Amino acid sequence: MLNQNQTPLIDALKVSISRAHAPFYTPGHKRGAGISPILTDLLGKEVFRADLTELAELDHLFTPESAILAAQELAAVAFGAEKTWFLVNGSTCGIEAAILATCGMNDKIILPRNVHFSVISGLILSGAIPTFINPEYDQDLDFAHSITPEAVKTALAKYPDAKAVLTVYPTYYGVCGDLSAIAQITHQNHIPLIVDEAHGAHFAFHPHLPISALTAGADLTIQSIHKTLGAMTQASMLHIQGNRIDIDRLNKSLQLVQSTSPSFILLASLDAARQQMAINGELLMSQTLQLAEAARSKISQIPGLSVLDIPPTPLRKGGFVDLDQTRLTINISELGLTGFEAEEILNQMGVTSEFSCLQNMTFIISLGNIWTDIDALVQGLENLTRIPQLTSKYKLCRYSNDAIISHNICISPREAFFANSEILPLEKTEERICAEIVCPYPPGIPVLMPGEIITKSALEYLLQIQSLGGFITGCMDTSLRSIKVIKT
Repeated sequence: MLNQNQTPLIDALKVSISRAHAPFYTPGHKRGAGISPILTDLLGKEVFRADLTELAELDHLFTPESAILAAQELAAVAFGAEKTWFLVNGSTCGIEAAILATCGMNDKIILPRNVHFSVISGLILSGAIPTFINPEYDQDLDFAHSITPEAVKTALAKYPDAKAVLTVYPTYYGVCGDLSAIAQITHQNHIPLIVDEAHGAHFAFHPHLPISALTAGADLTIQSIHKTLGAMTQASMLHIQGNRIDIDRLNKSLQLVQSTSPSFILLASLDAARQQMAINGELLMSQTLQLAEAARSKISQIPGLSVLDIPPTPLRKGGFVDLDQTRLTINISELGLTGFEAEEILNQMGVTSEFSCLQNMTFIISLGNIWTDIDALVQGLENLTRIPQLTSKYKLCRYSNDAIISHNICISPREAFFANSEILPLEKTEERICAEIVCPYPPGIPVLMPGEIITKSALEYLLQIQSLGGFITGCMDTSLRSIKVIKT
């Protein structure tokens, strides 16, 4: 039985750092000796001693045999997987590799329209054809939840040749759909279920959190360990179980999208985060849940604010069956402000949210938060409601689900991405085929993608997001005065 107290990667890194030798290998700063003083003044010198390449004693990421292999095996046990890969290019590369490993040119993949930017990249790289399912849309809260098992079943009946199903669990708002039912339906068609679990790495470590994707039956899941646990930014993991995923093809796919010069600082942070959670995870999550519950209780009592919570059992639907209680989504529409305006005001008070949208703000509470953070959040929100004559300078408009999350795919994302294109003024792009990704950020869900018909409602939505303070990314002209379309 593996000993979860061990940290094989960190131990190997310690040995390598302490070994006296003349370095004639990359990186060029030679264990920190050549780093600019400006950076060492900011970060100190010691961290750069650990910024090493794939030396013999440190193992190789693509063909691990020693320290990395041992660390990944420990992680697989801790997170409930049969096999785990460490990722240094974020969950983005894991999602891209998962699609490449399961889908080839013109293969169909079933997925929700509210997928992350990285999924579209995976479609472009693989040449797969997306078959989109609209997630459940909450008109009152003005955001999407999960896809339903019924929608997956209908899609698979219509497209029985689909090679995989991909879903998001949890959503950016912490909402969890009925993943167990989706897994069962997917497996009845003898294809794998891929889960973008970027925001659910902590689920496996406490019984009061939603069940993990692997427990629900996912074949492959990608987790951003840095988002909710103690790893460094960009450090993620990919887990698999069962025999529906070709491991050799997955290995080759990961080699296509990961750096050949992996950061051992990032890899070591994954090893440390795993050990931390394997040994103390339930205690740390209990403390985190206590902080979240205290925040939820106090904020719910503030007039004009409401906190997203699990619907009563009779009202639950397949798109919203559970909620990550460590994620607070607060509706501020009764204050007469947009989420963007409220975020700006709170920033000035020293409270920073994860992201905002038209009517809501979302806050992540994790093992790194303390009670003074909760006090600051509650006080900031109370102060927000006391500002006299709160009136948004913008008119809030509502759009139907189809307006915001369309699926007017005309040609494959890959074909559109590489097609001859032209740049047109925004007002002349309606009903043209988009040739680039147009994505408000956060949360990084594209409104338009290559191969999709540009609709009037999508353009109006993008303009409104921009006018309210959101950022448009992915496209050539982030000012949104023009869009790249396929040349006719």
